[in-house]
Amino acid sequence: MAKAKSVYVCSNCGADSPKWIGKCPVCGEWNTYVEEIVSKAAPQRSAYIPEDKSKVKPVRIHEVTTSEDPRIDLCNTELNRVLGGGLVPGSLVLIGGEPGIGKSTLVLQTVLGIEGKRVLYVSGEESAKQLKLRADRLEHVNADCYIVCETSLENIFVHIKNTQPDIVVIDSIQTISTELVESSPGSVSQVRECSASILKFAKETGTPVLLIGHINKEGSIAGPKVLEHIVDTVLQFEGDQHYMYRILRSIKNRFGSTAELGIYEMRQNGLREVSNPSELLLSQNHEGLSGVAIAAAIEGIRPFLIETQSLVSTAAYGTPQRSATGFDIRRMNMLLAVLEKRVGFKLAQKDVFLNIAGGLRVNDPAMDLGVISAILSSNMDLAIENLTCMTGEVGLSGEIRPVNRIEQRILEAEKLGFGRILIPYNNLKGFDTKKLNIEIIPVRKVEEAFRQLFG
Repeated sequence: MAKAKSVYVCSNCGADSPKWIGKCPVCGEWNTYVEEIVSKAAPQRSAYIPEDKSKVKPVRIHEVTTSEDPRIDLCNTELNRVLGGGLVPGSLVLIGGEPGIGKSTLVLQTVLGIEGKRVLYVSGEESAKQLKLRADRLEHVNADCYIVCETSLENIFVHIKNTQPDIVVIDSIQTISTELVESSPGSVSQVRECSASILKFAKETGTPVLLIGHINKEGSIAGPKVLEHIVDTVLQFEGDQHYMYRILRSIKNRFGSTAELGIYEMRQNGLREVSNPSELLLSQNHEGLSGVAIAAAIEGIRPFLIETQSLVSTAAYGTPQRSATGFDIRRMNMLLAVLEKRVGFKLAQKDVFLNIAGGLRVNDPAMDLGVISAILSSNMDLAIENLTCMTGEVGLSGEIRPVNRIEQRILEAEKLGFGRILIPYNNLKGFDTKKLNIEIIPVRKVEEAFRQLFG
């Protein structure tokens, strides 16, 4: 029998140490070392054994033949766009998110809606009856969807060989274990070895694999960081369980843009795709209310009209509070400094609260003009005129800087029935506004924008 010994492995970078240490000397993270039992037995082969055992020879790069394989249509517009146009054959996609956010529901609903593809759904967490009850609730039927409840990687490859699926789903990677590693499922070594074997299978057979992954309390994918390195795409499924909206973000994508965003609405019968989120992100009864401004933002290639809410009040306890939900608090503090220094509004002794409606988190600099307009609207208790929106980046000297894709922002505002939009003056260069049915107001500085909004 092989002699076993204990070693401590960093769950963030995979570095090992003979004893436990608080701070990893390689990646610098604290409290990431976990104990694992390793054996001195001879190294074994991968859990996946390809049928073609011929050795691959190095070839010149100009001798490599390429073919544009058609992407697999997942019959889910939001997911297709986030993936870059569909599922690439032979790709490895990792979907992470908080417990109960809807990861399994999203994947099961997607594979049940695919037509003409054989799908093998491997569940390591739920029984077949639980999956059947969820499928009945989702009201989707796919006769070519096979379910197997298994946690052994070797048995999973046997089921794959017998079924010959076009798409494989593993829920979740932290529950799968292989006999080649003497540690419990979910450990660093188990996740590393299992994901490496699945990657080898996906690349050699051209079968796409969807992995569902847990996240830790910091919000990152649980397990070694190498898991995110070896997969082709990492998707983050976000949202608040108290709200009905769910957001699918692309963190890494070798076959498309990482700036894409998909929005879903959680319902009793599953997730509904939100094709026009601007209508849902705007409340229809804010007329006459101060502290509300509509900003035109861009996420990926999609334009959004987002409601920005602000509340400014006198500091009750002497020290003013600054709070922002869905917006960078540091950028909000910078905008408050611009208002005080360049425009002359005294906000140093006032509490400022900012909220991006709908649970979105926006990083577009073009939100600046909407943020400061909402803050001043609440400070002066004056409502912004109805059917007015704005877009623009605010500089430290108080100027309004141009933003990208201004035409998309204007067309989105026109489509939703807005009467006028404030844009940076320099965005007018080379832009034809005669065909538009919306009034365009160019502004150079913050003071000009405030005169247009509040008179």
